[in-house]
Amino acid sequence: MRVSVNNAQTAIDRAQMEFCAQHGASFVPAEGGVKSGVASSTKGRVPMNGLRHPLEGGTTGWYIWFGEEFSSAPDFFEPVHTRHLYDEYPEMSKLLGLPPGYRFLLAGDYLDVWYDPSLTNP
Repeated sequence: MRVSVNNAQTAIDRAQMEFCAQHGASFVPAEGGVKSGVASSTKGRVPMNGLRHPLEGGTTGWYIWFGEEFSSAPDFFEPVHTRHLYDEYPEMSKLLGLPPGYRFLLAGDYLDVWYDPSLTNP
């Protein structure tokens, strides 16, 4: 039986809404067809890191990288359709409904989620 894209997105949305409610955060969807920034060159490293800026120009506002090092190089992040993140990193899926200003660090069973006001203030 094949799961439709819409059913998969609905399940992801439900998981994100539940996670946001548990953390007292508003739910802001990260649609699968919209792009997020991913540092592909860091894939496979631990921990998994994410931060969400305000949505702009048809993006989710999410920037994802792996490992301890973060770079401000203009080519560090590449645009990737968010559905690829849902497919490749299902453990991250529930986190991507957090609103702008949130960050996360995920390493195996360890998860830290926090609000960083500097991400939403110019």
